[in-house]
Amino acid sequence: MPDSAPMTQARPDPSLSLYRLMDPAVLADPYPLYRKLRETDPVHWDPFLHAWVVTGYQDCITVLHKFSADRTPTPEQIKAMGIDALEPIAKVMTKQMLFMDAPTHTRLRKLCSVAFTSGKIEKLRSHIAQIAEKLIDTVAERGSMDLINEFAAPLPAIVTAEMLGVPTEDHELLKDWSQDFAEMLGNFQHNPDRASKVLKSVEAMTAYFRDAIRQQERLPREGLINSLMSTEVDGARLTEEEIIANTIVTMVGGQETTTNLIGNGMLTLLRNPAALAQLRDDPSIIETAVEELLRFESPSQHTARLAPEDTELGGKKIKKREAVMAVMAAGNRDPLRFEDPDKLDLLRKDNRHLAFGWAAHFCFGAPLARMEGQIAFNALLRRLPDIALGHQPLVWRENLGLRGLKAMPVSFRTAS
Repeated sequence: MPDSAPMTQARPDPSLSLYRLMDPAVLADPYPLYRKLRETDPVHWDPFLHAWVVTGYQDCITVLHKFSADRTPTPEQIKAMGIDALEPIAKVMTKQMLFMDAPTHTRLRKLCSVAFTSGKIEKLRSHIAQIAEKLIDTVAERGSMDLINEFAAPLPAIVTAEMLGVPTEDHELLKDWSQDFAEMLGNFQHNPDRASKVLKSVEAMTAYFRDAIRQQERLPREGLINSLMSTEVDGARLTEEEIIANTIVTMVGGQETTTNLIGNGMLTLLRNPAALAQLRDDPSIIETAVEELLRFESPSQHTARLAPEDTELGGKKIKKREAVMAVMAAGNRDPLRFEDPDKLDLLRKDNRHLAFGWAAHFCFGAPLARMEGQIAFNALLRRLPDIALGHQPLVWRENLGLRGLKAMPVSFRTAS
């Protein structure tokens, strides 16, 4: 018989709670926690988060595929909870496809994905390579850099600005806003100390992109904003508020995922010298290497859904509208799906990981992120053949869902 409800767990085990990610030591290496969850209680009621936590590969797929993404409180619910100050954030999030189900999600996704077709992405390859080379040129003679803030962050920020159709000189501003919004997306708790900063960023982004729409009306330029303004699907166009909201979520996703892919991937390679040498000596394996780096150190660790109806998963009864967290990073280390999952294997075959999600909400920017990662790793290893980690302690961002470093000092000599 399946467990009837979370109420049956009289003595919760705090050692199994994802809230332990608040501990910097656990955040630095969450995989033992994920393993313990997966092995002892793969569909676990976490009373500290008031949510189910799912860690097995197949169960994660079920949640991502069948459960509801429509989980953002409405502005009215925000008022009822007594946190009216956050209403502008709710107004933006309720119009973002990230928090929608079909058919509204389908309509928005069709419109937004127009700018991310494989043909359009492939045309960017040489240009992205030029951006990567210029960023390396800037630090080449110095012999050291902060790989996150001088390469992994600006590369996708510049590319994203160009994709949106806004001035590339604004990329640092876009990155600052993106990090603020991503911290809210990736964390469990409402942090009153950060709320005011996030609110200011949302208001600033909204004003910025509203002005960008006005500029597009006067002088159109190629990019996502123009596509969202002009493209129709089944005779429908986006409202201005929908354009702004989904430009914001696309901007954040396009930057944070790629920054973390490059940063986490380089950290993984530097901690595995044999794999680093393998990729440096044979750049032709870059495609499978990037997939393995995505699986091994997933930029997006988990995401939340709501049960669409009373259902059973992993022998547990989950009630309608209860929160369920799919921990993709745990599913990506599931030995029932991946052989020797804690081993880094840059030639791993059949590597259908969960780093970009699954089904309807699979990241439509994945081809661009993959390309940027491929270009970045090959450029860094070719231009900086003896790149090595600095001696400073590594500090992870206070973002429990979008995994990335605050900084990553490295030293190197440039190739002759």
